[in-house]
Amino acid sequence: MFRGSYVALITPFKDGKIDEKKFRELIEFHIDKGTDGLVPCGCTGEAATMNMSEQKRLIKITVETTDHRIPVVAGTGSNNTSEAVELTVYAKKVGCDGALVISPYYNKPTPEGQYRHYMEIAKAADIPIMLYNVPGRTGICMLPETIARLSKIDNIVAVKEAAGSVQQVVDILSLCDITVMSGDDSMTLPFMAVGAMGVVSVVANIIPEKTHELVQTHLDGKHEECKKIHYEIMDLCRAMFIETNPLPVKTSASLMGMVDEEWRLPLCEMLEENKEKLKKVLKQYKLI
Repeated sequence: MFRGSYVALITPFKDGKIDEKKFRELIEFHIDKGTDGLVPCGCTGEAATMNMSEQKRLIKITVETTDHRIPVVAGTGSNNTSEAVELTVYAKKVGCDGALVISPYYNKPTPEGQYRHYMEIAKAADIPIMLYNVPGRTGICMLPETIARLSKIDNIVAVKEAAGSVQQVVDILSLCDITVMSGDDSMTLPFMAVGAMGVVSVVANIIPEKTHELVQTHLDGKHEECKKIHYEIMDLCRAMFIETNPLPVKTSASLMGMVDEEWRLPLCEMLEENKEKLKKVLKQYKLI
């Protein structure tokens, strides 16, 4: 199941609340444009600014709107194991195809603590689980040995790798046969070159067709075509991190008329000078 271009969905807000109408429109947009899977309530979806009721509501809307047309992998992670268990159990209950679970942030558990955290979630929720290793947000990098150990648990089947290291992917795949998905658009091709099966993408929010094409050409063995697409979209991928994700991608979606540019603190609008840089790249790609 975990292969192809999965989009880390942005979350539209309106007057301080989730804009459910726009969110449903985004889901239809991605299904129409060939995105292979949807990931609501991740870092890109601003889950950290939502309460649990809102996260559950978004997950349910995604499942209902998608109606089994493509997989839904809900972001259900937390630095509080009991909260992560509750959200992951809920994702299973409402019909998600999988759960993306970030490694615990802020409290920085040891490898043993990480293992027990994920084991507790996997034991409680009979749903395919994708680990999420993103040291830039969590303050810790999961060791390949920890990931390999976790892969022995039946329903822990994939890892979203956002450590930015090809060697990390090589070490993981040399130790176990877990599915690796890139967690960084700029690293999708390098990661796939050593065995990854796709990406959980930020940039797919605004170029879903091209992101799908990048991954699919590689899976189809059309490596030169894939390399061409990689270089074609590189400037846009980089632009998505001019400031903290999801500020550039959600601002891009707003400039493209897809959502309103509304944030919840501590997230806020981009610096004007950076927004101008972003606009320049979007114009280069004829997106605005």
